[in-house]
Amino acid sequence: MASKLNLDKLDLQIIHEMMETAEISYAELGKKLFVSGGTIHVRIKKLQEFGIVKGTKLNVDIRQLGYDITAFVGIYLEKSSLYDTVAKELMKIPEIVRLNYITGNYSMFIEIVCKDISQLRYVLHDALQKIKGIDRTETFISLEEGFNRNVQVAPVE
Repeated sequence: MASKLNLDKLDLQIIHEMMETAEISYAELGKKLFVSGGTIHVRIKKLQEFGIVKGTKLNVDIRQLGYDITAFVGIYLEKSSLYDTVAKELMKIPEIVRLNYITGNYSMFIEIVCKDISQLRYVLHDALQKIKGIDRTETFISLEEGFNRNVQVAPVE
């Protein structure tokens, strides 16, 4: 959108509350914030139209589903101008759940989630190494996730 959305205190309160508990009904959230459920609905639609709210996600314990390996990979590109091309290829690998274009030693940093070490080996050696533009990689296996949280969006006081 061409114009910029000016968020007010209510918008920030809605975002904050929905980030904590996305399954809350509009009516229930309206009562909590002292407005109507219809007002919440209109505000959420506006936030979606401006791309601030991009849907809701179910928070799943992936380990309970058998995904036991999380790895982070620093990627060195042959040339930084290859970022877009390499990113498109990385998007095709379903085990890659996050990609960041970064500063520092690496050009890119990815997060990979796999069921086991053989699946990780496949991603690292068969999938990643075949992508043109990747010079080399460095892999870090996560032993434990200490925490994972949303940014705290504080309502304007």
